[in-house]
Parts: sequence; C-alpha cells; structure tokens
Amino acid sequence: MIEVLVAAFILAVGLMAAAAFIGNAIGSTARSEYMNQAATLASEKLEDLNRWPAQYNVNTGLDSGDPHVIVTNGTSAGSLTSDVVQNVTANGTTEAVNYFDEVYFSPSQGSLEEIVSSLDASGNAQYTTITHPATGMLQDPPAAPTSTLPNVAQAIGFKRRWIIEFNPSVAGTPVTGVRRITVEVDLENGAVQPPVQFQMSIVRP
Repeated sequence: MIEVLVAAFILAVGLMAAAAFIGNAIGSTARSEYMNQAATLASEKLEDLNRWPAQYNVNTGLDSGDPHVIVTNGTSAGSLTSDVVQNVTANGTTEAVNYFDEVYFSPSQGSLEEIVSSLDASGNAQYTTITHPATGMLQDPPAAPTSTLPNVAQAIGFKRRWIIEFNPSVAGTPVTGVRRITVEVDLENGAVQPPVQFQMSIVRP
C-alpha cells in the first residue's frame, strides 16, 4: 500500500510539472504572437508617417510641410506615455493632429476586422473599421467612421503612441535638419505578463 501511495505521489508531481511546462509554453507562444503583431503595427505606423512631406529651411531654421510630421513648437510633438492631440499650423492652416491611436483586431466570419480609433477636430472619438476578407483584398468601399466603438468583446487591442523629435540629439550632439520618429505599441491586455511592449524608430529629413 505504501509503495502504491509513493508511486501515486510521484506520478502526481510529474503530471503537475508537465502541466506547468505546457502552460508556460502556450503562454510564451501567445506572447510571441502578440509581440509580432505589435512589431507589425509599429512598422506600419512608421511607414505611414514617413510618407508625409516635410522640409527644413536652413536659412530660417523653421520646419515646414505636412502637419502630421512637422514640429512647429519646441523640439518635439507627441508623446510615448500619454494620448496627445496638438493643434499644428502649417501653410496658414491649423489642424488638430493625433499622436496616438488604438487598433483592435476581431475575427469575423473568416475575415479580420481592424478597428482604428482617433479623435476628430472637436476631440470626439472616431472609429474606422477596415475588413480584411480571406481573399486578401480590402473591403471596398471602406466603412465610414462612426462615433460608437463596435463590439470588440473578442478583439485583441493595441495602443499606439508616437513622438516626433526635431533636430534630435545623438550622444548629446544635436543633428540639424532631421527628425526622429519613434512609435511605441502596447498590448491592452493586462493578463499577458510580462506586458507586451514594442518600440521602433526611424530618422528622416
């Protein structure tokens, strides 16, 4: 009887260890998938911000171009730690520029729905849904923005924030005439530990 009890105890310990190993492996796989998605979202936003035109005037020292990527007040625009909306004046026009957004991915009937949030000029939330069918083609025409967040009960949410630094310092020395754009992506799921965070930067004129 004692031998049976000892064998049962050893078996139970072994099964518990195996279960813990499998759980850790599944958790690591899920975290790797989230990290890959965060890296893709950071790269996507950097590509988006890199396409806006901007120009530095050597004679006046002023930054001009599209409001999304220029810095007209101070040395930086945006933030990596808070949601920022700034009024940027360029070419005689003032525009409210968002330096953050939220992206939700929700599976729907064999397709993928990407819901991107932003703020309009009045500071009201706007949600744009982009559907990616299994065919690989984007929904045409795209859905119109709404002021109500669609049902995202099963969605995976990411927060993106970015900062644009004008004439950034490298090793303590300012680099004139360029801007450094940094994007940080955070998974909005506190159950995933350690938290999923990904940061990427580019330097452009």
